[in-house]
Amino acid sequence: MHTLEESRVEARIEALCQKGCRQVRRDLAALEAGAALPETQGLSPRERALLIAELKQIMAVYGETCRID
Repeated sequence: MHTLEESRVEARIEALCQKGCRQVRRDLAALEAGAALPETQGLSPRERALLIAELKQIMAVYGETCRID
């Protein structure tokens, strides 16, 4: 069973991933630098940290390059 926090983060991750691999990399770098994105609006600091950690795990599958975007 997902908590409300997990569900909120998952929905934001799905929205970010719809942008494609290259844009997700740019967005992830911006988030790590402390920038706010429309998709992270309203997230608590903990939710934001969870989102960044999950995006890092997802993007690790692609390695250093995005083959198809």
